[in-house]
Amino acid sequence: SGKWQHALQLFSIMMKSDIELDTITYNAAISTCEKGGEWEKALQLFRQMERSKIKLDAITLNAAISACKKGAAWEKSLQLVQEMVQRKMQCDTVTFSAAISACETCGEWEKALQLLSATTHQNVAPDQFTFNAAISAGAKGAQWEMALRLLRDMMQGNIDFDTITLNAVVSACATVSEWVTALQLLAVMMQREVNPDTTTLSAVISAFEKGGEWEKALKLIGDMAQNKIECSTITFNAAISACEKGDKWEWALQLFSLMTQLVV
Repeated sequence: SGKWQHALQLFSIMMKSDIELDTITYNAAISTCEKGGEWEKALQLFRQMERSKIKLDAITLNAAISACKKGAAWEKSLQLVQEMVQRKMQCDTVTFSAAISACETCGEWEKALQLLSATTHQNVAPDQFTFNAAISAGAKGAQWEMALRLLRDMMQGNIDFDTITLNAVVSACATVSEWVTALQLLAVMMQREVNPDTTTLSAVISAFEKGGEWEKALKLIGDMAQNKIECSTITFNAAISACEKGDKWEWALQLFSLMTQLVV
């Protein structure tokens, strides 16, 4: 954990000496800040490069944007992307993925969607990571239709999707009781040989719970046990709540008893 601090100390010594600092040196220092989660320091170095008239490149900006992402400073990420565009610097997939991820961390799904749309104007091809970040942003904002649309865009564009992608879409569906869509997505996972995990199935059970489908929730819990997929506290809580809503308190008590027996 102290490696990045040591690296910054060396950089500080270099600055005080007569050693000439260039783009590569600053890029390394900004990347070090990004790894240490020091986004404010990264931006400080970035602005210092500007004042010293040291050439900025895509690596400089991507490292600064990534640092802002880790610091959940989505506004700063957007600002840096805008600066890249104004300077006619080539934005790439890393640039947009990091900026969208920063928006996702802060729940700014509308900004995330705007950035994803901007990739077209910048001739940047979004990849799995770009879409995953945008879909996750939509899921946090309960924008299930947006998440579903982006998944379709991935499929039409032959962009590979993974468990993370589908978990985000299923979670978005669960927030608004779209259990039918959640179940369809689970079927898509099976067809595409994308393995559902505890998060996936917990989200589907949560969708059942919100839709009052206690029987389906119980069946899926049984399927998880049969396939040796770990049930989390969230999984059990959603299934118990589904049973309570269906006035099936006996089943709710049995699930609670099972939950206390298992280490979850």
